[in-house]
Amino acid sequence: MSRPLIISDCDEVLMHMVVPFRSWLEEQHGIDFSFSGGFERALRHKTSGDLIERELVWTLLGAFFETEMHRQTPIRGAVEAMARIAKRADIVIVTNIGEERAQARADQIHAHGLPYPVIGNRGGKGPAVRKLLDERKPGLSIFIDDLGANHVSVARDVPECWRLHMVGEPEFAPHVEPVREAHERIDDWDRAEAWIMARIDEYDAIATGALS
Repeated sequence: MSRPLIISDCDEVLMHMVVPFRSWLEEQHGIDFSFSGGFERALRHKTSGDLIERELVWTLLGAFFETEMHRQTPIRGAVEAMARIAKRADIVIVTNIGEERAQARADQIHAHGLPYPVIGNRGGKGPAVRKLLDERKPGLSIFIDDLGANHVSVARDVPECWRLHMVGEPEFAPHVEPVREAHERIDDWDRAEAWIMARIDEYDAIATGALS
């Protein structure tokens, strides 16, 4: 019987990102980051109130991941929950940080007690998840991400994969609407672990029954 496969995002699922990013923007660039607006319209110059240009938003985000990943810390309960889940399932991190920063991300999460392989992705995660399932052929797969676009992508390309929408940053979560394409929305690891384990229990029961 093949082990289940958990495909997890990193930022706001395993590691805090928007809060340390906000602190860095204020400290180093004099920029306010409001969680109440869409990401591309959330950044404004503190002095003038002018909106930060779209291209500069993504340049700043890239600079944060290039030099400031040390500011990130694990979401409460993520390390412990993943360690327990890893006893029953394989775990792969698929993160939209690009191939060029995949090793830095792996070094980051491994240092925090998350010793799982990392795939650096760009764009919708459906193709990356489809490739993983085709290679590993798990009997059960579960995808975890905070971004709705990634759930849409996985629902389209890998409809058989369970999808958990999770926004682990308490300050940010109230501003993120649940995603219709996800099977469930849970924002804390106590309940998320229970939901994941329930899917694994169901899979084991079906697989055991089929083999008996």
